[in-house]
Amino acid sequence: MRINTFEEYEIAYKKSVEDPEGFWGEVAQKFEWKKPWTKVLDWNFEEPNVKWFVGGKMNITENLLDRHVRERPNQPAIVWEPNDKDDESVTLTYKVLHERVSRFANVLKSHGVEKGDRICIYMPMIPELAIAVLACARIGAIHSVVFGGFSAKSIADRVNDANCKMVITTDGAYRGKKKLPMKETVDDALIGCPMVEKVIVATRTRTPISMIKGRDYWWEEEVKKVSADCPATEMDSEDPLFILYTSGSTGKPKGVVHTCGGYMVYTTYTFTNVFQYNPGDVYFCTADIGWITGHSYIIYGPLAAGATSVLFEGVPTYPDAGRFWDIVERHKVNIFYTAPTAIRSLMGFGKEFWENKDLSSLKVLGSVGEPINEEAWHWYNENIGKGNCTICDSWWQTETGGIMISPLANITPTKPTFATLPLPGIQPELVDENGEVIEGNGVNGNLVIKFPWPSIIRTTWGDHDRCKQVYFSTYPNRYFTGDGCMRDEDGYYRITGRVDDVINVSGHRIGTAEVEDALNSHTGVIESAVVGYPHEIKGQGIFAYIIMESLLHDEDLTKRDILATVTRIIGPIAKPDEILFVSGLPKTRSGKIMRRILRKVAEGDTSNLGDISTLLDPSVVDEIVEKVSLK
Repeated sequence: MRINTFEEYEIAYKKSVEDPEGFWGEVAQKFEWKKPWTKVLDWNFEEPNVKWFVGGKMNITENLLDRHVRERPNQPAIVWEPNDKDDESVTLTYKVLHERVSRFANVLKSHGVEKGDRICIYMPMIPELAIAVLACARIGAIHSVVFGGFSAKSIADRVNDANCKMVITTDGAYRGKKKLPMKETVDDALIGCPMVEKVIVATRTRTPISMIKGRDYWWEEEVKKVSADCPATEMDSEDPLFILYTSGSTGKPKGVVHTCGGYMVYTTYTFTNVFQYNPGDVYFCTADIGWITGHSYIIYGPLAAGATSVLFEGVPTYPDAGRFWDIVERHKVNIFYTAPTAIRSLMGFGKEFWENKDLSSLKVLGSVGEPINEEAWHWYNENIGKGNCTICDSWWQTETGGIMISPLANITPTKPTFATLPLPGIQPELVDENGEVIEGNGVNGNLVIKFPWPSIIRTTWGDHDRCKQVYFSTYPNRYFTGDGCMRDEDGYYRITGRVDDVINVSGHRIGTAEVEDALNSHTGVIESAVVGYPHEIKGQGIFAYIIMESLLHDEDLTKRDILATVTRIIGPIAKPDEILFVSGLPKTRSGKIMRRILRKVAEGDTSNLGDISTLLDPSVVDEIVEKVSLK
């Protein structure tokens, strides 16, 4: 299963394309199955209908826990680093984690949870979150994790869509200096969710909360009532494992469904190979389990591989901007996986926050969530990796379940801003607007995948037609990623941004990520966001929102300097028509910039910006609207 050289990658990739069933069948043999599959793959992209390891029976938690308990019971499985730097970290060995998962699985069963029931989990980044996820998987309940920063309305929408019968939460949460309500938010959400029968509440902040008799139960009390022996429920390879909601272009979240067998095989394979995981390595992914990165590369992939996975409750800048590097130093982290947003936010702080930290344990640096811009790539490489670590700039999506295009650490030659080459089993194509395949190298197009991989989305919960329309209808017999992509002269792939984030200026297609890269390379620019807006001459103009390091003494001169920088890097066609200097950008709590809002503001449509309550800082929108109105 492990690839050790670039030559081995080329051999594995060739086999995975020529004989995908033979290739994935061989990989899947490395896992424990209760009953073998009768057919590796059955698929069509028209309905769509994809099934992997057909007829195979298994339980994913036996592969994450039971087999490791037999082989390495005392190895750390999860190392929890709490929000407060002065609090003790907590280590759960595979044996202890297995015991706690089994015990909580019995709590779920004692409250009437059965195979196929949907359970909403709304918790901060504490060990109980991972335990709750795995306890659901242990008994065949379908978990729906909702990010711990979402509003009551967002919770209610997701609970109702999935028809959840239980919610698991905490009294409160710590996030940096803040103490946040959790149970109170759940209570507000459940006013409109009559199908929820029970709420299990774990203690974290000792915040006073209401507890309703017959509905609300304390986690700590419930686990005392049950045994730690819970046999894993037999699951079909294609039984749903979880639902994870992702924002759609319509505004209504889509419940992406992943199933047991293929997801297990693919997340483990990609974790092992992309990061070149070796037994004993300590792995730290900074994502939240509320997002797909946390599902695939904090819980499922690393634990299936028998790794030690660091779980961090806090934020990268609390109590100061050296927190990530403190954790790396303290736990001797070997593999570090984070988002470009986090990297860029830390670049603005002084070198004293990383310069004197011992980061020598690091072997691999990963990047996820968006293409990493060149300036951030070099900063990451030089200051954190000290030039000794591969940067794995990974491209994938909630819908893909696992990493699709990425360097393999210390194997694939890298280039800044390039996701490089597809993983074995992934068959990408570039197509034009008419769906015609664009051959050769040195080309741009829309990125599609022409053949299924084990962790591909199976459906959108309760609305299979939406899955078909969004992902499989634009280009027949292709999975459409929604991303634009460039394939350079070496055959390396570089994601240029969402297709709806591609601006058509005077007939030229310009990726917003490309323009933002150029803007961010200008001295003094911390971050930028670019959107298209109607332009009477060009069709679309480019509107740039820019955060500067310091106050501007001459705004007009700075604008001209920035335009000169863009002209030099891309060409005059990419120069923004409008530049607005702002103190912040509208972002979700995961760091995703809400370009939909910026587009509406640029178009002058400020009356209908939609729900901004789930943003990290909604006041940023008011400031931007006010500044535009004064222009």
